[in-house]
Amino acid sequence: MTDDAYLFLADASATHLGVALSVVGDLECLETSAVQAWFDAQGVTAHQEHVRVLPPEENGFVPEGAERLPVPLSEEELERVRRAGAPEETARLEEELLAFRDCADGRDALLGKALAAGVPPHRIVELTGVDPATLAAATEA
Repeated sequence: MTDDAYLFLADASATHLGVALSVVGDLECLETSAVQAWFDAQGVTAHQEHVRVLPPEENGFVPEGAERLPVPLSEEELERVRRAGAPEETARLEEELLAFRDCADGRDALLGKALAAGVPPHRIVELTGVDPATLAAATEA
């Protein structure tokens, strides 16, 4: 398991944050009594568009005062949340980075392209397995 992600209720000003649970698909945590009790207390279901999930690294973006609940996600579930929440171009580049993990030909160009497109350095390191120093050196070239 990873650090906790957060379920939260998005108001009209926060609908751009996180990912709707309907987009992510089934998450194990949704079947727990804690999550079910939270849904009941909020008067919502997992299928409502304003019930959102954020990965741990984005938890600081949950609006102040929003109803929220920390939930554990498996690595596979966390990857689904991250990909679903990424802009289409970023998601496509992240797929390329994952596929590129075991290859070195053209690596620096792909790393630079991913950075230029806004893929955060920590995600590039995570997806490719490159050393952070290698990423820094690739961007200087």
